[in-house]
Amino acid sequence: MSSNSSSLSDPAPGELPHGSPQDPFEGAGGSPPRRVPVRPAFDPKAQPFVVNPDGLPAVPEERLAPRALRERLRHPPAWAPEPRELAWRDGDTPPRPASVLVPLVLRPAGVHVMLTQRTAHLNHHAGQVSFPGGRVEATDASEADTALRETEEETGLSRDLVEMIGRLPDYLTSSGFRIAPMIGLVRPAFSLAPDPFEVAAVFEVPLRFLMDPANHRVHSVALPHNGQRVYYSMPWNDYFIWGATAGMLRDLYRLLSA
Repeated sequence: MSSNSSSLSDPAPGELPHGSPQDPFEGAGGSPPRRVPVRPAFDPKAQPFVVNPDGLPAVPEERLAPRALRERLRHPPAWAPEPRELAWRDGDTPPRPASVLVPLVLRPAGVHVMLTQRTAHLNHHAGQVSFPGGRVEATDASEADTALRETEEETGLSRDLVEMIGRLPDYLTSSGFRIAPMIGLVRPAFSLAPDPFEVAAVFEVPLRFLMDPANHRVHSVALPHNGQRVYYSMPWNDYFIWGATAGMLRDLYRLLSA
């Protein structure tokens, strides 16, 4: 995303809902945003978790090869995304369209997933891990165009190096976005120029690691007013992948394992 666009991560309970006077999304893509710090109501890393409670198997290695990925995304079998509650419950306001790129980099050692870490000074989701992407603009030709444009603005990755092979189902966030996750294979001969305002780091994780539920944690946290949230995380080295990003990766796992 460019420096004036909004994070698409799924906000934690305790953050302000969209439309409130201090909504951190207000003004994104239009008038200047109100810079009100918004932080999770809990530490997502510190909550109790279990690893792969359903005993799901890893995606077979042969399904993670580029040719197999093209075939699976272009001609998907019958499958269902990860079960989750509908996050957006405002019946009067439709979710805002957005798009992200799930960049699958074709490394000699195997396919890797490119992710970004947001800078620590941002007022919304500071330091969190996300896919490159952002809000659909009127000038975008398609959801794929949005994902490619935002990825180039955010990381410097040229769209000429990306082969779009399919998409995952829309992902609704509690911040009121309907995200279209677009899947692209990326030729590895690239140099990046991350937006220093928004992007602290661009890093890669082996797809085989992310498609193995032995590396998936299921967290549970009690919320104010007797509520509860259950969410996934997939820690990789010093990076904590969770929220909407982990949710979309779980959908990719469901597709590839079907």
